[in-house]
Amino acid sequence: MTEPVNSRMHKAAVNRWLLLAPALVILCFAASGPLLIVLVYSFLQPGDYGGVVWNFSIEAWFNVLFQEDIFDETVTFADAHLSIFWRSVRLSFGTTVMAFVIGFPTAYFIATRPKQQRDMWLLLIIIPFWTNLLIRTFAIMEVIRNEGVINSALLAAGVIDSPIQILFTDFAIMLGMLYVYLPLMVLPIYASMERLDFSIVEAGYDLYASRFKVLRRIILPLVKPGVIAGSILVFVPSLGAYVTPRVLGGGKNLMVGNLIELQFGQGRNWPLGSALAVTLLVIVMVALLFYVRVATKEDIKHG
Repeated sequence: MTEPVNSRMHKAAVNRWLLLAPALVILCFAASGPLLIVLVYSFLQPGDYGGVVWNFSIEAWFNVLFQEDIFDETVTFADAHLSIFWRSVRLSFGTTVMAFVIGFPTAYFIATRPKQQRDMWLLLIIIPFWTNLLIRTFAIMEVIRNEGVINSALLAAGVIDSPIQILFTDFAIMLGMLYVYLPLMVLPIYASMERLDFSIVEAGYDLYASRFKVLRRIILPLVKPGVIAGSILVFVPSLGAYVTPRVLGGGKNLMVGNLIELQFGQGRNWPLGSALAVTLLVIVMVALLFYVRVATKEDIKHG
C-alpha cells in the first residue's frame, strides 16, 4: 500500500527542517546572540572603567543624537556624531557609485571575452582578496602619500611644484574603500552579465538603437539583479569600515566604525558604543529595504 501524499510531504518538511537546524542554531547563537547582548548593553549605564552597570538607562540613546551642556544643562544636537554619520553615509554612497562606474564596464569587458580568457581576467579581479586588508590599505597609502607614486610622478613631470595633500582626506578614504570593495561590485554584475543573451543586444542594434539606448533599455534592466547585489555588497561594508578610515584618514576623518571603537576603547562608554552600533545596524537595514523596494517597483513597472 502506498504511503499517503500528506504523510510524505510532512516527512519531507521535517527532513528539511532537520537539515536546516545546524545552520539555524549557529545563526541564533553566533549572530543573533551577540546582537542581543549589544542591544541590552545600550540600555544600561556605563561603568567607571569600562563595562556596564546593570541599571536601566536610556542615556546612551539620548547621547547618540543629543548632548547636554555641563554648565547650564541645555540640550543641543551632538554635532560630532551627526557629522560622522553623515560622512559615513556620504563616503559609502560615493564609494558605491564609483565602484559601479568602474565595475560595470569591467564586468562587461570580461563577459564579452572568449570563454577561455574569462578565468584569467576573473583571477586578476580576485587576487586582491588573497592579500590582507591592512596590507592593501598600506599599499594605497604608499601610492597617495606626499612622497608616494602619484605626487612623485607629478613633480617629476613638472605638473605641480609641491605635493598635493591626498592622504588623510575624505577622498583618500573613499579611494581606499573603492580599491578594497571594487571586486564585490564586479563579480555580481559579471555573474548577471554572463547569463545575458547577447543576441538581444544585437537585435537592438539591428533595430537602429543607439549604444546608449541599448545600454539603458536592454543591458541594464537585464543585469539589474547583479547591480543591486553589488551595490549592497559595497555599501554595507563601506558604511561600517574601520581599518581603511583609520589608516587613510589619519584618525581625524572618523567614520561610524571608528566612533564605535573609540567608545569601547578610550571612551570606556560601552552603552554609547552599543547604541551607536545598533544605530548603524538600523541604517544598514533601511538601506537594504530601500534597495529592495526600488528593485520591486522596477520589476512591477516592467512587468
